[in-house]
Amino acid sequence: MLNPFIKNRNYLIVYMVVWAALMLIQTAILNYYQDIDLSGSLTDSIVFNGLFALIGFNLWYVLRFNLKDKQSLFDIITNHLIASIITIGLWLSLGYFVVSSLEAENAFYLEFLKQSIPWRVIIGSFFYLIFVLLYYMILYYEDLQQKLKTEADLNNLVKEAELNALKSQINPHFLFNSLNSISSLTMTSPEKAQEMVIKLSDFLRYSLSHDKNETTTLRRELENTERYLDIEKVRFGKRLRYLSDVPDGCLEARIPNMILQPLFENAIKHGVYNSTEEVLVELKCVPREDFLELHITNDFDPDAVRPKGEGIGLKNIKNRLEILYKRTDLLEINFGKIEFEVVLHIPKNQ
Repeated sequence: MLNPFIKNRNYLIVYMVVWAALMLIQTAILNYYQDIDLSGSLTDSIVFNGLFALIGFNLWYVLRFNLKDKQSLFDIITNHLIASIITIGLWLSLGYFVVSSLEAENAFYLEFLKQSIPWRVIIGSFFYLIFVLLYYMILYYEDLQQKLKTEADLNNLVKEAELNALKSQINPHFLFNSLNSISSLTMTSPEKAQEMVIKLSDFLRYSLSHDKNETTTLRRELENTERYLDIEKVRFGKRLRYLSDVPDGCLEARIPNMILQPLFENAIKHGVYNSTEEVLVELKCVPREDFLELHITNDFDPDAVRPKGEGIGLKNIKNRLEILYKRTDLLEINFGKIEFEVVLHIPKNQ
């Protein structure tokens, strides 16, 4: 893994600025408070701070190597004590050799250099501690970001799987009935049978296609819904009547794909299926400021025996809306004396 100061240019700039500031501060302190000439002060500051900046930069790789295996607290402390002794010893040895060579003629500075070893050990220990704490913070932050990313990826996968599972639950009875109707039409009206095969094919193709956002325009959704209704009209004939009141301003609104067909399937199942009279199924779109309201209503006979079913269509819609919009109040069901209404509230700009 690359050093964070290499991966992030801003971090590297801050790192260099901090060490440059430390060099200037130490130069001023040595020159003003220790009466060391400017040349000796500047040499001391550049060499010792520059060396620790270089060593501290490479401590990242030692720390990363140390964290490969899980260790006890005692092992971690022991390893850091050993690493700090080696780091400070290497830093002082190299620094002492370089500055004593560069300032060999400066007897006053060389005497100061010998006397300064103890407080340099303390400063080196402090620098080592700062580096370790800084790197641990960076590692913790990177691990946290990776965990959040992994969790987000998993949530997206779960969400996609849930949506695909919900969308895949197309009522098999609809397919069986459609195929049976097509089979009958091949004998009585081959042209209608061919037309119905094409519509069924287009309907299934649309049902299996989706984009990454799981949304489409209301226009496309209506086109697919009308294919479905055309297929069902072959079965129910004049018993099924469909009306739509959708203003042009609603047609380009984004809605979840395959959200309307289960509602019309539900309307036909509970309204048309057991009726011998014409049943009106109506779609109405009402644009609101923050929502797009879709009303699907159908007539029904309150005395008729309702067909058995698990209510998968409405459950799927409720679950999909909750997954997509993180809300539980987007599906409304209203029972009248002879009318059943489902209202969808589709949030805009999401």
